Amino acid sequence: MKIHDEVRYGAAPDAVAAMLADPAFLADKCRRTGALEHTVDVQGDPSGPFTVTTVRTMPTDDFPDIAKKFVGETIVLKQVDTWMAAAADGSREGDVSLKLAGQPLVLTGTLTLRPEAGGTVEVVSGDLKASVPFIGGKLEKAAEPAVRAALRKEHEVGQEYLAG
Repeated sequence: MKIHDEVRYGAAPDAVAAMLADPAFLADKCRRTGALEHTVDVQGDPSGPFTVTTVRTMPTDDFPDIAKKFVGETIVLKQVDTWMAAAADGSREGDVSLKLAGQPLVLTGTLTLRPEAGGTVEVVSGDLKASVPFIGGKLEKAAEPAVRAALRKEHEVGQEYLAG
């Protein structure tokens, strides 16, 4: 299943990159997306290439029954965002990988930050894939709203962070 989302921030790409590499922002994002537990690891510096790894233990209370049968009461999500150094115009590209520990559901895709009038647009584009015969599509459809909700929550937390 294809995932594509664009969000806009009223800050320059370098400020958005700094936010995306700030452990305080990342911890707040994890808490506000409902994580019961989380860890955050940032390697590198937002002035160059950097990698962000977050691991979150999430409740499955809002999951459809078909998904709960496979994942149980909680899931462990590991997300790795790998950002390249900024181009001359401040834009940058990266990759995202989101995996559910012990589960056959994976999101892989690309990340983009690009300047636009008045700020920055962040683009997340990827494939959500469940490698389960016969019901993989149902699992993808069940997970898709949670992925989109997490992207919206990250944007909300980011807007607050950038506003100071």
